[in-house]
Amino acid sequence: MINRFSKYQIATGIAIFFHAIGLVGILFSENIFFVQSTPFNLLLSFFLLIWTHPEKNKSFYFFIGIVFIVGFLSEVVGVNTGLLFGDYHYSKILGIQLFQVPILIAVNWFIIIYCSGIGTHVLLNKVIHRVAKDYNEPSLKLKAMSVIFDGASLAVLFDWLMEPVAIKLGFWTWDGDGSVPFYNYFCWLLISILLLTVFNFFNFRKENKFAVNLLLTQALFFLILRTFLK
Repeated sequence: MINRFSKYQIATGIAIFFHAIGLVGILFSENIFFVQSTPFNLLLSFFLLIWTHPEKNKSFYFFIGIVFIVGFLSEVVGVNTGLLFGDYHYSKILGIQLFQVPILIAVNWFIIIYCSGIGTHVLLNKVIHRVAKDYNEPSLKLKAMSVIFDGASLAVLFDWLMEPVAIKLGFWTWDGDGSVPFYNYFCWLLISILLLTVFNFFNFRKENKFAVNLLLTQALFFLILRTFLK
């Protein structure tokens, strides 16, 4: 029976199942188990993305490593100096920390950047080719600009959607009046542009149906929580 489904469909079903359980548990249960299970959900999503990525090569794994390093180090700088993102600190919910930053935050960076890059590449592919034909612009140039800048904007939008939910659930806390500074989103944009530039120019397949499905699933997850979480 399972052979009738593609790996993308299997991964999507698994992701929807666990996000649905988490959503119901967070909204309708006072048990902190569902919030504390976030590290498991992050790791599950990460491994499903790796599993469903086609034709994995050295460039793909190098890209993962770069996102991990840049994402984690930017958080270390942010938490310990306030020079990036603003003044904030993490709770213990996301697990083991190094330099006051959860190690798993690197996984979160990868999921957002990778899914934003893949999503932009896939969803805008036809539009890019049409514009390239109408204006006689090189398709590859338009693709690069779209994936990098539109993808970075999508990553920032996702962070904006996630921030109030993460704060309410106690993942991290902003100092001062507790509001999220605009500077956070500005830094997110710059770092996302950097990482999506790497994403675009590294030579690996930029196709993964599950990545698009996961991005939509997580966006809906955070949108519902942002709307109804008290």
